[in-house]
Amino acid sequence: MFEINPILFELSNGIKVIYLQKDAFVAHMGVLIHGGSRFERPEEEGLAHFIEHCIFKGTKKRRAFDIFTDLDSVGGELNAYTNKEEICVHASFRKIHFGIACELLADIVQNASFPDDEIEKEKEVVLDEIISYMDNPAERIYDEFEARLFKGNSLGYNTLGTKESVSSFTRENIVSYVNRYFKPSNMVISFVGDIAIDELRRVLENDFGSINGGEVEHVNGKLLDFEPFHLIEKKANFQTHTVIGGRAPSYNDPERRTMTLLTNVLGGPALNSRLILSIREKHGYAYNIEANFTAYADVGFWSIYMGTDKKYLEKAVKLIYEELDTIRDKNLTKKELIDAKEQLKGHIALSLDSNMELMFNLGKSVMIHGKVDSIQEIYHQIDSIDLQEISNVAKDSFRPEKMAELIYEF
Repeated sequence: MFEINPILFELSNGIKVIYLQKDAFVAHMGVLIHGGSRFERPEEEGLAHFIEHCIFKGTKKRRAFDIFTDLDSVGGELNAYTNKEEICVHASFRKIHFGIACELLADIVQNASFPDDEIEKEKEVVLDEIISYMDNPAERIYDEFEARLFKGNSLGYNTLGTKESVSSFTRENIVSYVNRYFKPSNMVISFVGDIAIDELRRVLENDFGSINGGEVEHVNGKLLDFEPFHLIEKKANFQTHTVIGGRAPSYNDPERRTMTLLTNVLGGPALNSRLILSIREKHGYAYNIEANFTAYADVGFWSIYMGTDKKYLEKAVKLIYEELDTIRDKNLTKKELIDAKEQLKGHIALSLDSNMELMFNLGKSVMIHGKVDSIQEIYHQIDSIDLQEISNVAKDSFRPEKMAELIYEF
């Protein structure tokens, strides 16, 4: 069996570092901050994402122009993303430029100056991003579905924020959020590349070791009871968009592996998933249909997305529910379970073929669990799933009274 052997250690100030030596010409490094949109206060909706934009607009010693060109000038790439649970600033570069990349990331994370004039300019950029997003119903329906699924909780916030919230942000808002979450105990540095570990430790300690701060208190808010909904809205352009789903296990729940396997069988990336074979291949009702499972610290959700011509909507939705009924009431056969496990293990192996994705995955694993499971452990967890577990999760999650539905029509 193939295996990865990352090394986990801490800097003197408590920042966790996950390091994987890979014989590659290009290295990847990310700084993950456990401070995504779910940790925003009601008046801060979209602030984490806005900080992701503004963090590149200057530091105590660099202008925005310098930030954009220092790594780009040697052919590297600097970028960032924000989701519900983390902000990540990351870089990809030739390994000979590790020193440049590391110092740049450290400067951005701990010394961003957030100039008022740049904040005002970036508001216009993010507002335009929101307009572009609003013009994409296939993306927007997911966020509205999640907002309704987690109504009354910050998990339902739109990561981009709203026009009103973004327009109201001030430098004081940004600095307050950074001071709350950009602390060593709340950070993980993930590195995948061909740098000796002693050199990595030395450079990281020099560049990141001076960051200080105490413990972080994450305020998530209480999750309200789920209220099923079945809604049709006039928001689509040229085809209908449908999301069907419900709440699911968290990433701290042992049943998360079972739910991952179930959604993979239903509509994972393979062309032999049940929904692909039925709705796309057999009936030709949709080009894009997929099932997904997203897990957070205390809850998760499963979903099925489909885009289709309005004339096929009713028939296609009926087929989706038929597949859910089948997997709930009849369960998998022993052979189907064996095949599903092998397929899932194969998908995991493919995901490890990209060093950049590996860097993200390792960092997130440490941020969530404080460790990285070996491939052998992950495969063992998958192999241990039995038919009774599949049946229990399917019967619980795919009950009609626990499902919700949102449709965009035109």
